[in-house]
Amino acid sequence: MISGVKKSLCTLLACVTVLSVMLVPAPPKASAASDVAVNLSAEKQVIRGFGGINLPAWIGDLTAAQRETAFGNGPNQLGFSVLRIYVDDNKNNWYREVETAKSAIAHGAIVFASPWNPPSGMTETFNRDGDTSAKRLRYDKYAAYAQHLNDFVTYMKNNGVNLYAISVQNEPDYAHTWTWWTPAEMLNFMKNNAGSINCRVIAPESFSYLKNMSDPILNDTQALANMDILGAHTYGTSFSNFPYPLFKQKGAGKELWMTEVYYPNSDNNSANRWPEALDVAYHMHNAMAEADFQAYVWWYIRRQYGPMNEDGTISKRGDSMAQFSKFIRPGYVRVDATKNPNTNVYTSAYKGDNKVVIVAINRGTSAVSQNFVLQNGTASSVSTWITDASRKVAAGASINVSNNSFTAQLPAQSVTTFVAALGNGRSTVSETTYEAETSITVPVQ
Repeated sequence: MISGVKKSLCTLLACVTVLSVMLVPAPPKASAASDVAVNLSAEKQVIRGFGGINLPAWIGDLTAAQRETAFGNGPNQLGFSVLRIYVDDNKNNWYREVETAKSAIAHGAIVFASPWNPPSGMTETFNRDGDTSAKRLRYDKYAAYAQHLNDFVTYMKNNGVNLYAISVQNEPDYAHTWTWWTPAEMLNFMKNNAGSINCRVIAPESFSYLKNMSDPILNDTQALANMDILGAHTYGTSFSNFPYPLFKQKGAGKELWMTEVYYPNSDNNSANRWPEALDVAYHMHNAMAEADFQAYVWWYIRRQYGPMNEDGTISKRGDSMAQFSKFIRPGYVRVDATKNPNTNVYTSAYKGDNKVVIVAINRGTSAVSQNFVLQNGTASSVSTWITDASRKVAAGASINVSNNSFTAQLPAQSVTTFVAALGNGRSTVSETTYEAETSITVPVQ
């Protein structure tokens, strides 16, 4: 078994069982039925995109056909616009990342990279809470490690891939089989070494969006200057912990990305269970509307619990993601919309390319008649796409807009995306960078 594969420890799992109960919030209180008010002038965060990781070192590369399915945006394609790749500690293996990354870029996606370990000559073992085999970056190798990351950026560029960003470390606070970093060590590197990296820098990629890893960076002027994107994973992160007030206070000009998750589990062959797969859309809703993330990145693109089945077809989890990724394109901006207008109904809205896109999730077991009202913008008709127990991002009937409002039936246990051309001139997208519930799980091979 490959040492980099994410594993859970028995003792951790015992704690996880307790924490998962503690972290799952109570369902939102039932609200009186109301309109979804979409205020096209109330801009929130710019969306960079949606996607997942390709990790050929662990499970094999995507095929040419699977790359088309992942990054194309035609029928039976996911429309992914973000690809995450692996910075192998062995430079001889970097070639593995090139072909899928080139394909993603050719389709208009952005590519970023995350390392699990520095080269072995830069690390040392230490005693971490009794574990004498724990690994960390040697303190005298910080500059050399920054150069290692630069070398990867240069290698990819020389092979036709201009990285959008590179991370300092994947999950430095959950490193049982890779490299640990303390908050102080991450701060030291960000303050004194990250500025030499010739690419946008992502940090700290905490496994559960633990703010103790990122607060020190936000509170240090130089470290913050060297961080371009605050990256986080949301394993076990309750929706109540999705907002980040300190980032809103200190993070002007920085981006906020969710760089890895699977949800709600990694059960074998779970990707097509419905309505379980609807929870993916619900998680994405909270990532966009509550956390104000600008990117949403799944773990493996192709896996038995991922958006793409092992045979290369799109799973029901993939359908849930596609209801966002196919229609909310890079550079669109989220706008204010009523988040929970009806019991079990959750909505968010976006604009770009002179369009408005509304994603509506009905988690209930009965259909809901929902009214939508456009504010500070007009449209004449709305196109619909639906995923439910039997449909897969299927085109629905067009709906006429009257007096800037329309009413739609949201099928039971479904996600519906509404798209309308705006009729009041060109839609503008600002560069504002501001503005999820899980049981604790750990990615597995």
